[in-house]
Amino acid sequence: MQEPKRCGWCLSSDLYKEYHDNEWGVPVYDDQKLFEFLILETFQAGLSWITILKKRENFRTAFDHFDYKKVANYPEEKIQELLLDAGIIRNQLKIRAAVSNAVAFMRVQEEFGSFSKYIWGFTDGKPIDNNRKSLKEVPATSPLSDAISKDLKKREFKFVGSTVVYAHMQATGMVNDHVEDCWRKS
Repeated sequence: MQEPKRCGWCLSSDLYKEYHDNEWGVPVYDDQKLFEFLILETFQAGLSWITILKKRENFRTAFDHFDYKKVANYPEEKIQELLLDAGIIRNQLKIRAAVSNAVAFMRVQEEFGSFSKYIWGFTDGKPIDNNRKSLKEVPATSPLSDAISKDLKKREFKFVGSTVVYAHMQATGMVNDHVEDCWRKS
């Protein structure tokens, strides 16, 4: 049986294919899942996404399954424990950002009712369907990711540059960047 056509970026590993086929570009409205992707994307900054995917289960365990209420209250001892955890990315700034981002995440929930309402408000609650003919047409940022990044930074989020935000938008289905001949495009 012939494999379906996929976006070229995911062809190098089965883990990438599984992520592409089941998650990338699928709209996510659940706050817990949005927080998970936010944290994973911030840890990905400067690294490849496959590195994060390989460590994803370790991140889930280390960060209490991305329970933002727990993460927001991590004491210094927990941060030191995370810095010693070889199963995750042991970057002190990113670990501390995960904690402060959990606090900022809950402030956004308080203001908007949910993080989902806030983040999806930038697209009127609907995915933006980009009609990409090839991977060359897929940008690393967009004017919208620039605006969201600026707003997140104003709300004291860290490691949320426009590239990280655009990757988050792709991962959570805010934008559909599957290329036209990809089976997931529909």
